[in-house]
Amino acid sequence: MTISPGSSTTQTAKKVLVAMSGGVDSSVAAWLLKRQGYEVVGLFMQHGEENQDAESSAACKNFDDADDARRVADRLEIPLSVLDFSKEFTPIIDHFVEQYLAGRTPNPCIDCNRRLKFGKLFDYADSVGADALATGHYARIESTPDGELGLYRGLDDGKDQAYFLFGIARSRLPRILFPTGGFRKEAIRRMAAEIGLSVAGKPDSQEICFIPDQDHAGFIRRRVPGCNTAGEFVTTEGTVVGRHDGFERFTVGQRKGLGIAMGEPYFVVRIEPETARVVIGRKEELACHTLWASEANWLIDPPKEPFHAEVKIRHRSTPMSALVTSESEVRFHVRFDHACYGVAPGQAAVCYDGDRVLGGGWIE
Repeated sequence: MTISPGSSTTQTAKKVLVAMSGGVDSSVAAWLLKRQGYEVVGLFMQHGEENQDAESSAACKNFDDADDARRVADRLEIPLSVLDFSKEFTPIIDHFVEQYLAGRTPNPCIDCNRRLKFGKLFDYADSVGADALATGHYARIESTPDGELGLYRGLDDGKDQAYFLFGIARSRLPRILFPTGGFRKEAIRRMAAEIGLSVAGKPDSQEICFIPDQDHAGFIRRRVPGCNTAGEFVTTEGTVVGRHDGFERFTVGQRKGLGIAMGEPYFVVRIEPETARVVIGRKEELACHTLWASEANWLIDPPKEPFHAEVKIRHRSTPMSALVTSESEVRFHVRFDHACYGVAPGQAAVCYDGDRVLGGGWIE
């Protein structure tokens, strides 16, 4: 089996802390690093939702994942610590709920990466004397033409996760490793099977970790008992065409699952939390040519002049060519060359130069 590094950086780390989720990607990441001669120590992050409801599926999944991480660590003969991050995780969950109740569409994975996986975990890495931190993300850190380090898309287009990582502090790139970023998913699973890891065939996680049943609305209702977000469906002309049982069930650009028959495709154009109305319209009414983004994080020198880039408005969206203009280091404006559809406040606008992530911010 021929192995090449999935991430090349200029740092010379000897001891690496690997965030092990109990999945195949982080498990193979740990194995790759050990095979390359690093001293590997593992860490499993308990998010603490089991403290909210001991019978919840989130609790069961978190415990099952911890058991998988332990089995992999035993197989690789590396130490594994299991730490309770519930105190640090609670603000991320609270923000998720607050954003939905404000009519926005949050992305807690980006928030978690920024605050915890590539934030708080560095404190733990320092405490154990680790030179670097590694995860199983499908992304790459490579040298740029100007000799700096940059964040790049993973080799596997279908699994690329660089979008979720735009919030990483630029100064921390030299201490981060993404061993799986230079491989395709099928190669990662093949490696896991060949070395006898029990998670080789484990299904990929497709959901937010604290909502494994994907019922966002149900989670919010449990988190905020008594909240009433039911209201009306209204067309862009102001015609009431039905009722919904909670606007947190919808996002801008959504077409399926509206529960009303209009005779032709209608999409969610806007959510009005102050009236609990979900405004729907035809596709052309969803067209967006500009957006503002705030809380920007740049992985390049903060741009002082307008520049052209490709901008993604969601993880699965197609990058769209646009002119990006910074109002300040933390706020920027995007003018798309062509109409963009489904721009949702609360999601991230991430700027790319080819495969390289330049930075991003939260869509206002």
